[in-house]
Amino acid sequence: MKKNILLLATLLGFHTAMAQELKPYGALPSKAQVAWNDMEYYMFIHFGPNTFTNQEWGHGDEDPKVFNPTHLDARQWARTAKAAGMKGIVITAKHHDGFCLWPSKYSTHTVRESAWKDGKGDVLAELSAACKEYGLKFGVYLSPWDRNHPEYGTPNYNKVFANTLNEVLSGYGPVFEQWFDGANGGNIKQPYDWNLFHSVVYKNQPNAVIFSDVGPGCRWVGNENGIAGTTNWSTLNVDGFTPGAGAPPRESLNEGDENGGKWVPAECDVSIRPGWFFSPETNDKVKSVSALLDIYYASVGRNANLILNVPVDRDGLIHPNDSTRLMELRRVLDASFKNNLAKKAVITATNTRNNEAVKTAHLNDGNNASYWAATDGAANTTITLTYKKPVTFNRLVLQEYIALGQRVKRFSVEIMENGSRKEIANETTIGHKRILRLPEYTTAQVRIHILESKAAPVISEVQLYDAPEVVPMPQISRGKDGELSITGSAGDEVRYTTNGTEPTLQSPRFVNAALPRGGVVKAKSFLPGGKAASATATAVFDIAPAKWTVKQASAAGRKGEAANAIDGSSNTAYITDTTAGYPYELQVDLGETLSLKGFTYTPSTRKETGGIVYGYAFYTSSDGQHWGKPVAAGQFANIRNNPVLQTVPFKATSARFIRFVALSPADEQQNWAGVAELGVITR
Repeated sequence: MKKNILLLATLLGFHTAMAQELKPYGALPSKAQVAWNDMEYYMFIHFGPNTFTNQEWGHGDEDPKVFNPTHLDARQWARTAKAAGMKGIVITAKHHDGFCLWPSKYSTHTVRESAWKDGKGDVLAELSAACKEYGLKFGVYLSPWDRNHPEYGTPNYNKVFANTLNEVLSGYGPVFEQWFDGANGGNIKQPYDWNLFHSVVYKNQPNAVIFSDVGPGCRWVGNENGIAGTTNWSTLNVDGFTPGAGAPPRESLNEGDENGGKWVPAECDVSIRPGWFFSPETNDKVKSVSALLDIYYASVGRNANLILNVPVDRDGLIHPNDSTRLMELRRVLDASFKNNLAKKAVITATNTRNNEAVKTAHLNDGNNASYWAATDGAANTTITLTYKKPVTFNRLVLQEYIALGQRVKRFSVEIMENGSRKEIANETTIGHKRILRLPEYTTAQVRIHILESKAAPVISEVQLYDAPEVVPMPQISRGKDGELSITGSAGDEVRYTTNGTEPTLQSPRFVNAALPRGGVVKAKSFLPGGKAASATATAVFDIAPAKWTVKQASAAGRKGEAANAIDGSSNTAYITDTTAGYPYELQVDLGETLSLKGFTYTPSTRKETGGIVYGYAFYTSSDGQHWGKPVAAGQFANIRNNPVLQTVPFKATSARFIRFVALSPADEQQNWAGVAELGVITR
């Protein structure tokens, strides 16, 4: 009888244990993908001949001797990334122009043919060594598109590219990420053998995470703004899709697929400047701390990794404007996430599994490798943080234990206020990390209510912070007649200068000013009493279009008049009608003869208008009748994915009239053209 009772107890215990067994759910990450997600934030470096030619996509016919960064210091890059709080660096080992930053045996368009170090340099060797020295992970971007290699477009090219990959991936130590895109432009198309390329990666770097539109390691987020969807699944349906033109819909890339068959988490790529490669014309256009914070919260804070491009300049260094902004961002992030208030809380949870390994104490232990889990099928699961004294917070961080899958579909946050519960947030997915930016609340109790989950919720971390206020930089703009507008947040004091000096509390307070002939404006916002200040906003202006008039427009405006292209505001646009089709042109009388050194084109980026121009030609004339050959012609490379101000220099020429011809669209589905603003360079 005793034996039977003992046997029954054993069986009951066995079944109880089995009932508490925590099983993985859905598509799962590899160990390499988990480690990759933990990196969260790292540097992208675009560097090559484009750095010296003001090109975004080089044509492959550039003289390799233009590449001559006489002060190149990869250790400075690594020091900067480390100081910025980044965990690694990915570099453009080979971009679309085919130029190799190492002396490749499979190309004649490399550093070996450049003027740098008399052809004896190797950027990859220097950077991989610097990353190792500073404890950073090393990654590479090799574009399969090659506008230089003679084999491109032939059946043999895939083998050539595979050999090139093998050369890099076997020669420079561990690689944490292999970055691919599907670019396949120009007049020559090349069917890419992705299976071959991936096999080369995994043969040499079995722990590398492969980036592309469809992974398989991580996916493009669907834009180059650094913004993930507020709903963001790490799972994706990849069947039938390929990188490039065959990519999944932008919505799937941005938000993932809830029931996706593969674990392909999102990576947000964005540049700290308007373009991907360095250009001196963008030195004043480095993103503000506020803008970078918005990007951080919209990427890392939405279950994605952030790869922030910091282009190396022509000296071979990270420019001071970029490094200064990175350090400012680091200080803000450190201050924001310095004191985890959740560690002071008593944490309780409903429906906790009967398993010592998943106790509630793991929720605020600061270790995302430990976790709490609810019972299977539990409804209305809550996690409650209770304090002896009220705490003030404005940030909430949640993390799932993703090694067992992404599970939470929807959650809310409540606080106790005047004896009643008040909902302060209602959101969807969590994933590796979700950060909520909230108004400041003071309460003695915070409750996270998991409203819907695809399987038993498994939460590794709950964190609360009170992030300090960041004073936003003022916004600087200029109207058609040259009148300046400098605006800050309500209550801020805006001080400015036009002589190149840094604004202080002693600088003039902005009321009104004008710069019709151009110049440099610097402005700073101060809290009342000078208690805190923003970073310095800088704007460089050329001649204002006060005297300009439209001489001729080839197609009537569909949603705006042609004059909108020269009104000094990028918020308005000239949009052609759709009846004529490309090419379109716009002729402008500058009202005076000027020495022109280039032109600028700002595309219309509003979804309802579109019409982004890709191919262009630009002419000048002294009389508006005789135009001759174009002073500049080409394509606005990558403008569809990165629709920002385009700057095109040319040989200085005197002219009173300009003629902009739109030759082809960035989106082949749109047969109209849009110009938010057309400008000239005289300085």
